[in-house]
Amino acid sequence: MLEICCYTVQSAIIAEQSGANRIELCAGVHEGGTTPSLAAIQMAKEQLSIPVHVIIRPRGADFCYSNLEFECIKKDIQACKEHGVEGVVSGILLPNGRIDIARTKELIALARPMSFTFHRAFDMLESYLESMEELIELGVDRILTSGGMQTAEEGIELLSQLVRKAKGRISIMPGSGVNDNNIKKLKEITGAKEFHCSAKKLVKGKMVYQNPNVNMGGEGSIPEFVHYEADSEMIKRIIRALKA
Repeated sequence: MLEICCYTVQSAIIAEQSGANRIELCAGVHEGGTTPSLAAIQMAKEQLSIPVHVIIRPRGADFCYSNLEFECIKKDIQACKEHGVEGVVSGILLPNGRIDIARTKELIALARPMSFTFHRAFDMLESYLESMEELIELGVDRILTSGGMQTAEEGIELLSQLVRKAKGRISIMPGSGVNDNNIKKLKEITGAKEFHCSAKKLVKGKMVYQNPNVNMGGEGSIPEFVHYEADSEMIKRIIRALKA
């Protein structure tokens, strides 16, 4: 199972055409993924035949949310359910680095019958194995994680341990830095069955005139006249490596 993280509907179409099994639809590429617009969700469902999972994250930065943000999360989950989305991807933490059990339980109940993935908030937890057991108890379907490190390859030891300890009770899905050069290694060493990749490239926008004095992102490090799009050839290489 190969899930491709897509930041536009166009990228989601490219990912499906290239052989992806599932899409994680996001916005906010420079924030690590935030909730996409309702229009993007609707268009993805209209255009795709493979399952669409939608990240539900009201902002970037940490995963400790206010009451107002929590209400936004619930409304977004409800909207996804009403539009036939197959799964949502979310997670809430407490200030002490533990899972917010009460709120997460409420989100899972609201999301059903959609699939529920606990996203990389997991990598910010204080205790991984104990937290995995809590998520199993809550009924979470899968955990998207890099094994507590910046990339899944760096976190391969913990990923392997999580898969062994899970014993099929929950899916452990490696993500972050997963590519055609390391996915076979990750599959063989961890024993994971699902993998999450961005597989994206920068493409030039259509602007001919470009004002160098203005940056709408507010930071010079954010590119102004290029954007990310799913890389079809990279996805195909990842699939070949995964099947090897």
